[in-house]
Amino acid sequence: MQREEAPMGAAAVIALAEVREKKQQAEFRRQLHARLDCWLEAVEDQMKEPKPTLEQLTRAVWDRRQELTGSLTEALLEQRYEAEQGQRSAPCPQCGRPATARAVVSRRVSTLVGEVEVDRPYFYCVLCGHGFTPLDASLGLAEGRKQFDLQRAAAKLTAEVPYETARELFAELTGIQMGTERLHTLTNAVAEGLGVLDVAPTRSEIAQQIAIVAAGRRQRPILVLALDGAQVPTRPDTAQGSRPGRKKQRAKRARWQGQWREAKGFRCYLVDNDRIVHLLSWHQIQSDEELFAALRQVKEAGLMPEEEVRLCVVADGAPWIWHGVAQLFPTAREILDYYHCSQHIHAVAELHYGAGAAAALEWVEATMARLFAGEVDGVIWGLQRLPPATAAAALAIDKLIGYLRQHSHRINYGAQRKAGYPLGSGGIEAAHKFICHARLKRSGAWWYVANSNHMLALRCAKYNGTFDRVFERYRQTLLAKSQQKNVKK
Repeated sequence: MQREEAPMGAAAVIALAEVREKKQQAEFRRQLHARLDCWLEAVEDQMKEPKPTLEQLTRAVWDRRQELTGSLTEALLEQRYEAEQGQRSAPCPQCGRPATARAVVSRRVSTLVGEVEVDRPYFYCVLCGHGFTPLDASLGLAEGRKQFDLQRAAAKLTAEVPYETARELFAELTGIQMGTERLHTLTNAVAEGLGVLDVAPTRSEIAQQIAIVAAGRRQRPILVLALDGAQVPTRPDTAQGSRPGRKKQRAKRARWQGQWREAKGFRCYLVDNDRIVHLLSWHQIQSDEELFAALRQVKEAGLMPEEEVRLCVVADGAPWIWHGVAQLFPTAREILDYYHCSQHIHAVAELHYGAGAAAALEWVEATMARLFAGEVDGVIWGLQRLPPATAAAALAIDKLIGYLRQHSHRINYGAQRKAGYPLGSGGIEAAHKFICHARLKRSGAWWYVANSNHMLALRCAKYNGTFDRVFERYRQTLLAKSQQKNVKK
């Protein structure tokens, strides 16, 4: 069979197009080299010493780095959007009729790579009196000067350090100034409306983690649900207002009283021998009902696949926790925090035998050993026959008896340990430390509840590995709002 060859005319057209493309690429590279030469000349002019140190060289390059990267970005933009920048007609987003380009309007935006000048054709529809620049939407530009890459970096930084420190670090690392008020507003805007499913990993991501831990095991892996609360500093909403001078600020501060409130949360993680594999955390200043409503969303979304794991719940003796757990996870294994139980035993020993007494220590060790062996009834029997030394000791003994009876089915520590389950709530305590305490418990910091919950949501997203997804949600929301402004309602 003979191969069909392209007609001579068509081959000539293809060859001409290839030549034209190569010429365009060569011209583009020439422009890039010219920009680089200009930048090098500027750096050399800045260097006064004939033999600068390495630090002086790196400082000169660092100070002018964004002039180069910003200039190269402009060149790339002009190359990739040459057709759009030369566009002469575009449909009006309000009436759909064709509109003619009136002029080229330049817009200067700030990005992580520096200042970028964007030349965009401006269109005006005579019939509906609407002006628009379609290139903005094509490039995904934010409405303000500072673009989304800067906003993402700023929000990530404020989720880690105080706003003033974030301002200093942001300016030092990017060369761009962003005030604390702007950082504060941006952070709250990114976190606005976030719920537990917005910051949670996807079902497939969690399934992948479960599969990794389950590999090579005969039994299903252990998934731990730990619940607890942490105290965080808050201020009343009535403390809002303008920012007066220092003296007036102190007087205004005296009019309101800070309050420590409980940020209730939960953490889900897998047990992998001697380490834990974090899956999901969610912490907010919220009621019991709100916490378990969030936990119900997690369950209904399939993020805690009980058929693929051995689910256990570890918590202290708070009744609200176990009441909610019994309703949501009736088949889960329940474990009372070993160290929380130990605190109750120590409290009775100190009141009965005296703080620091050798007899108190011996009694605590013997009692905890019996509880570890599952002899809860035996410990209760002994407590009922223990003659209290004082009236306070008698009250503490009665309280401990009720406590052990209430949690008797959660105290078989020896069997739990043998089966591989954790006995303590260290996992949730650690989560409180690196999610709540590290950012909210700062010297002099008193948070409005809404702002506190925004910050907690962002920190949960960070440690859940979903921060970029959260920011993309924010970016798409702003772009959608911007597009709606150009569309007739």
